[in-house]
Amino acid sequence: MASGATIFKATLQIADLDRNYYRDHALTIARHPSETDERMMLRLLAFVRHAHEALVFGRGLSTDDEPDLWQKDLTGAIALWIDLGQRDARDIRRACGRAERVILYAYGGRGVDLWWTQNRDELERLDNLTVWRLDAETSRNLARLAQRTMALQCTVQEGQVWIGNADETVPVELAELKAASRPVGR
Repeated sequence: MASGATIFKATLQIADLDRNYYRDHALTIARHPSETDERMMLRLLAFVRHAHEALVFGRGLSTDDEPDLWQKDLTGAIALWIDLGQRDARDIRRACGRAERVILYAYGGRGVDLWWTQNRDELERLDNLTVWRLDAETSRNLARLAQRTMALQCTVQEGQVWIGNADETVPVELAELKAASRPVGR
């Protein structure tokens, strides 16, 4: 845990109708001093979309050799590597070599379009990589849900995601920039 990290507690009630996954998760999230509420909530969104009892938060911003979230199998092999932002293509390629599946959630407004234009050709060759684009309005709306103690209801149905608390529900708008071309196990 990073020195000076702010601790958040989140209780997630996840109903993922697409995967028949219905569970509650009590999470402790260490928000790095340089991390925004927006980015922290995007880590929670990634957790919701890929929820599994073995999915855990990495050290994220405080280290370059771990993703924001990851899931290892019983042998210790990395089954799923999830990162956020506009990552360097070299780092993404290295992650694809280490993990069975790599998922990147790109966010940051119009900067994502420029980043994708500059990196598309190289990233298209990575057959175990999926890239999602999150629009700026959605990530700002998710940031409004951030509180030191959160109770969130999360629904996933037909690829759509809704995350909300007692006062507000945020529909999540995602666009797939690149799908993995190699079929992989779950």
